[in-house]
Amino acid sequence: MVTYFEASLDAISVHHVGNSAQSEMYALSDEPLVLKDELITSLLMNYFLKPFEKVNEVYHLMHSSDLALNEIHHFASEIFEDKTRFHAVSENIAKHLYKVANHPNIKGGELYVVYFNKVQIEGNPLDAIGIFKSENKETYLKVYPEKGGFQVDYEENAININKLDKGVLIFNIEKENGYKVVVVDKATGGQDAAVYWKDDFLQLKIRNDSFNQTINTLGIYKNFVTQKLDDEFEMSKADKIDLLNRSMKYFKEKDTFDLDEFAGEVIGNEKAIESFKTYKQQYEEEYEMPIRDTFEISDNAVKKQARVYKSVLKLDKNFHIYIHGDKELIEKGFDDDKHMNYYKVYFKEEA
Repeated sequence: MVTYFEASLDAISVHHVGNSAQSEMYALSDEPLVLKDELITSLLMNYFLKPFEKVNEVYHLMHSSDLALNEIHHFASEIFEDKTRFHAVSENIAKHLYKVANHPNIKGGELYVVYFNKVQIEGNPLDAIGIFKSENKETYLKVYPEKGGFQVDYEENAININKLDKGVLIFNIEKENGYKVVVVDKATGGQDAAVYWKDDFLQLKIRNDSFNQTINTLGIYKNFVTQKLDDEFEMSKADKIDLLNRSMKYFKEKDTFDLDEFAGEVIGNEKAIESFKTYKQQYEEEYEMPIRDTFEISDNAVKKQARVYKSVLKLDKNFHIYIHGDKELIEKGFDDDKHMNYYKVYFKEEA
């Protein structure tokens, strides 16, 4: 989704933001950071941008009443319109973070505000503003030669450049929609503290593109099969796994999703089809996330959801049966003598 082989780091300002709930303060630097070492610049580029290479979700900045009231949207617009304001605006970004990061479990840390040139998103090279926060520090051992041998020392409160805690890239495109935004958030400090980066600091809404249409449809269908079907139909777990396998097969083989086609090929039963469509509509209304009846299927979204689509039938603590194909080759029964359920499995040869 994001690549940076042509990108360059144009400006960077560093501040420290403490936790106001813990009576910690913030510290603002007087001037932007001057990078004189190309190796340091290269290390920072990788630290800031590499985590975004595997990010597929694209967001927009939003506000419940007026986009102009979103602080980060306002600050980003100031910088994009006048780069001479970069450092002054970075100070306001630090103050805004200090104001919203007020849960006692939120860790203080360094805040980096960076201006990049030619970062690519969806194949389009754009200027981008990066905002990053390092919260977790580590201890490193240093081994160095001394008097014909070696000595060992350590450095505390060091930053692991392979572990970005929190970051966001705001691309200079689609300003009226809240810009294109991608985010990294390694949540720490519990659920209440975890939401502050996306919800309080940035105020994001997901972009409803083919990736998210695919993710949401597969997620809705999985929940429908595993949670809703029991209310209306008597189904074995093997039958449910078969329904999930058939849906994943549909999404892997098709280029385009069509609701009626999917319902007919995968669900089949008319009553169950109507129940699924109602369930889907309720989700759209509850989360204010409309899902089109026809959309292009995202391969990346299918791969992501495939990891949470389970095809395992767990029987007490003794057996796991992996169901990948024809469900007609497995039968469920009940043994009256042993008073236990059983499955009969048909196969031609052992592997």
